[in-house]
Amino acid sequence: MSTPVKVLEAEAMKLAPEERARLADRLISSLSADAEIEEAWAVEVERRIAEIEAGRAPVVPAVDAIARARDALK
Repeated sequence: MSTPVKVLEAEAMKLAPEERARLADRLISSLSADAEIEEAWAVEVERRIAEIEAGRAPVVPAVDAIARARDALK
């Protein structure tokens, strides 16, 4: 790994977990051939999270979702 990358990595590791996640998402998105689609998905994810946190979206416990998926594959 080159020295500038090591420096960037060390600085990134000083960020709060949420900031590191945001940075990682932006870096990964920058590798995508279609940034417009990636951005649209990011907006959609944020919208869905806001709906869940506001109590406007129904949620299914993971155990139930997995059971439904397994049943659908039978």
